Amino acid sequence: MPKVTVIVPAYNAEQTIVAAIASVQQQTLRDWEVIVIDDGSCDRTSELLSRIQEPRMQVHRYTNAGVSVARNRGIAHAQGEYLAFLDADDLWSTDKLACQVAALEQHPDAGVAYSWTYFMNDTATMIHAAPPVWFTGNVYAPLLVRNFLYSGSNALVRRDALELVGGFDATLTHGEDWELFVRLAAVVEFVVVPKPQVFYRQSPTSASAQVVLMEQRLLPVIDRVFAAVPLPLQCLKKQCLANAYQSLIQLSLKRVSSHNGAKQAQQMLWKAVRVYPQTLLTNHTLILLFKLLFIRFFSYKLASYLLSFMSKKRATKVSFDY
Repeated sequence: MPKVTVIVPAYNAEQTIVAAIASVQQQTLRDWEVIVIDDGSCDRTSELLSRIQEPRMQVHRYTNAGVSVARNRGIAHAQGEYLAFLDADDLWSTDKLACQVAALEQHPDAGVAYSWTYFMNDTATMIHAAPPVWFTGNVYAPLLVRNFLYSGSNALVRRDALELVGGFDATLTHGEDWELFVRLAAVVEFVVVPKPQVFYRQSPTSASAQVVLMEQRLLPVIDRVFAAVPLPLQCLKKQCLANAYQSLIQLSLKRVSSHNGAKQAQQMLWKAVRVYPQTLLTNHTLILLFKLLFIRFFSYKLASYLLSFMSKKRATKVSFDY
């Protein structure tokens, strides 16, 4: 029985799947299996997977059913004591599994380990570190406010903890990772590995880039999550909504070269302020407001260039050896 099962859902992932599997193969912890769920890909994903020489990898092909079902199918095949999920367009640092396993073994009462996150663009040429977080133990309340794990590629979960809450909600296409993390946080403790180990790709074609669709699908998820939240914590819902709108603002600003991108960002900012006025007092919101004002007083083309230039200046240099 392997120590860790890595589950990789893949749908039309020909551009990134080889690198994702390579980041598993290069883990310093060697006791793992990787289960790839090819979720009905119609590009070269299947062909590329067949070329990978890895005896610890299984590939299972199904008709397309979405990422939640794909992950649940991977769980059904898993043999590991711990389960990790890696989206086909994300990457891990080489010590990710080793550090997270060590964290859980040092904290036997914890059911989930998570690490800090890097955001990267579609070509992995621009890397930005997310703000560090230190939530540990009972993280239910802070996780209700925002998904500080950022993506489904982060958590390492004990098998018994996952069995306790069930898998991913198959009806969800957005926010399904946060919804599962909240259910886990309600019954088990979390432990943090305080270093960036997850490279979360944000590309123009990814689900996270579809701003309007995300808003339409995230709001019902928030409603569903808070329907099960105890009354004393219901006050956190407005802050959660404001943080969701802040994320949508950031995604809209990535499309600043179009009029719609800036307009969307402004609409999301007003929604965030209306639902939770205190959000105007945060540094994060003030930075977003500055960017919007910057765009308003310059042409979209110039603003896009300058913001991109500043983003490159702040980027972290990380090399990938695949």
